Amino acid sequence: MVKEQPISKFIEEHYLHFNAAALVDAAKGYKKHLKEGKKMLVSLAGAMSTAELGKSFAEMIRNDKVHIISCTGANLEEDIMNLVAHSYYKRVPNYRDLTPKEEWGLLEKGLNRVTDTCIPEEEAFRRLQEHIFKIWKDAEDSGERYFPHEFMYEMLRSGVLEKYYEIDPKNSWMLAAAEKNIPIIVPGWEDSTMGNIFASYCMKGELKSSTIKSGIEYMTYLADWYINNAGDKGVGFFQIGGGIAGDFPICVVPMLYQDMEMKKTPFWSYFCQISDSTTSYGSYSGAVPNEKITWGKLDIDTPKFIIESDATIVAPLVFAYVLEW
Repeated sequence: MVKEQPISKFIEEHYLHFNAAALVDAAKGYKKHLKEGKKMLVSLAGAMSTAELGKSFAEMIRNDKVHIISCTGANLEEDIMNLVAHSYYKRVPNYRDLTPKEEWGLLEKGLNRVTDTCIPEEEAFRRLQEHIFKIWKDAEDSGERYFPHEFMYEMLRSGVLEKYYEIDPKNSWMLAAAEKNIPIIVPGWEDSTMGNIFASYCMKGELKSSTIKSGIEYMTYLADWYINNAGDKGVGFFQIGGGIAGDFPICVVPMLYQDMEMKKTPFWSYFCQISDSTTSYGSYSGAVPNEKITWGKLDIDTPKFIIESDATIVAPLVFAYVLEW
């Protein structure tokens, strides 16, 4: 009988070269960063929530390995959708072979495809819609304004969704974040299903756009958080994927240093990106970390890592290593 081996030990013994070695170096750097008493921001792009990253990410949150999150509006809502409608999701392993007509067939069934996984529109989107609309409307009627993630937190904490739970709640990173009241930055929230739904209510005159706090307010919210939490050591930045989830928050340091003229603002003190974006002319998501030095985001000596691989494979392994699984 083969003796079970901890994941972290397996990684150390077998992940020795190339991207595998970069994974180990980044994971060790993450642990060292936390051991030095520094805080960590994790950004989520892509469809990490639909990929059920919550199974490992929620544990990172519960164990204080993450202190602030930046994510797309899709990741914010899709973790909750998976929580309440998991059994209705449909996997399409042969998605590469689908014809346009077959894709249209999925649409007619209310199945919106993300690579090999279809999100069920009626059970996922609409199940949340009636509850989140009431929360939006109650806030507006009371003259209150909140960030997108704060409305989601309120919906989770109210218990109105509990009757729909279809997975173990411990595997929902949004539930873990709500319990810890971790700050979440959601740049470009309008580019999400809930954002689109909110916009439709505004167009119909049922809600006012001012009820949701804006992206500029998210930037100032993040700036205040950074000032209060970076000290003279800085904060770490662990970026999963590219896009606005990473681009938006990393800019807070040069904004404070250059535009606010707060010359003692520390740079991000750790940086790692998991990306399969090609490094090419003008590509930001595919740019090597050193390029960020020229923009005043990272220092010369900031530990920098890039793991060029699939985040759905890499991120859980890094989290397992940090958690000492």
